[in-house]
Amino acid sequence: MLTILGFAMIATFLVLIMMKKMSPIAALVLIPALFCVFVGKGAHLGDYVIDGVSSLAPTAAMLMFAIVYFGVMIDVGLFDPIVRAILRFCKADPMRIVVGTALLAAIVSLDGDGSTTFMITVSAMYPLYKRLKMSLVVMTGVAAMANGVMNTLPWGGPTARAATALKVDATDIFVPMIPALAVGLLAVVVLAYVLGLRERRRLGTLTLDEALVRETESETVLVGAGSGAKSGAKSGAESGSGTGPGAGTGAASGSDGSDGDAARGAASDDDFQGLDPNRATLRPKLYWFNALLTVALLTAMIMELLPIPVLFLLGAALALTVNFPHIPDQKARIAAHADNVLNVSGMVFAAAVFTGVLTGTGMVDHMANWLVDTIPDGMGPHMGLVTGLLSLPLTYFMSNDGFYFGVLPVLAEAGQAHGVSTLEIARASIVGQPLHMSSPLVPAVYVLVGMAKVEFGDHTKFVVKWAVLTCLVILAAGILFGII
Repeated sequence: MLTILGFAMIATFLVLIMMKKMSPIAALVLIPALFCVFVGKGAHLGDYVIDGVSSLAPTAAMLMFAIVYFGVMIDVGLFDPIVRAILRFCKADPMRIVVGTALLAAIVSLDGDGSTTFMITVSAMYPLYKRLKMSLVVMTGVAAMANGVMNTLPWGGPTARAATALKVDATDIFVPMIPALAVGLLAVVVLAYVLGLRERRRLGTLTLDEALVRETESETVLVGAGSGAKSGAKSGAESGSGTGPGAGTGAASGSDGSDGDAARGAASDDDFQGLDPNRATLRPKLYWFNALLTVALLTAMIMELLPIPVLFLLGAALALTVNFPHIPDQKARIAAHADNVLNVSGMVFAAAVFTGVLTGTGMVDHMANWLVDTIPDGMGPHMGLVTGLLSLPLTYFMSNDGFYFGVLPVLAEAGQAHGVSTLEIARASIVGQPLHMSSPLVPAVYVLVGMAKVEFGDHTKFVVKWAVLTCLVILAAGILFGII
């Protein structure tokens, strides 16, 4: 019964948010609460929620201070050179912009943190997508898949969890998988190229002159390239004092023809800015301090010198103090990013209710055991393939901790009984990460959709099919190369 209710709870959540009948926060809280009462565990709801909040509190703290830190770095101009370099590559060509999104997300993912990757990627690419009226779900989908492939790095989390759960060396899992993961990353880039071509056909290729004078007063969110647009009108163009990834962007065009003509006459690569080059928050004299601080922060994160929430807390405090020594300026910067902080942290704590109930009631355990029990005996010698296929739904419907520490040991034991090595099972278990990064149980995905101003349901409907395809490409490459 708990197995059926567990799947029913997840299905209800996904259907309601994809149909936009409930907001993600409301669905994450009310649906598990209702199911908890339905299974007769309503009296323990408080305990489940507190357990879930306790487990996700460090993640929420990390996201809060990471958003403030990277928001300040964006304000002071740390990423402006990256934006300009991407703009020089992308021009105003939708195909190049989508490919650039995949490459940027993959490069930034080297730090092993999904939230950081999404904050930097969206901050750099959002103004381009907004100005050219490109599909924002293409940006979120490509970024999530690229990060999902790179999330398999030993310091990214899943590989370390698999190594810990099965008592093997993380290097022995990751290094042999590099060829298959490289094929997966190539598949993401190729997919970005295809989606970019579809965007180019839909929008056409613009010159920089034309892009500079396009109206930016409406935001287009498409569920798949080539489908109907879902447009939400915005009152007014982007302003220099706005919050979010578009903060600091100036309006690209005037409201009359003379302003447009002036913009056309002065247009050049350097004029096509994603971030206002004259915003008051820039700190060019402190550029190298901010760059070194960021490198030191990411290095300390990779080396695990301190817990990540502590590192970002210290980094945010130091960045604010040095770049904005006056208290009113510090308050203004915090207020500028408060909207993102509140949305993301609220979503994380709401997800804590969902995971708390799913785990506390025993639904996760029953769902995992049912899936393992349904594996036919004849598939025993192919447990690597089975594990790879199961990693897709299991890492999507449950946390990485639940899968790697709860399900993977059972799969490994079943594999050993049929002569399949533990390392092979461990390698196959990381195949599902490109899909996992868009799971409603992953806090970082709310950073992605929140900063991109995309509905989570729209992101889900767009990305799932492409993420599954990417996972299957990695699994096929692993089997072809004899890794799995």
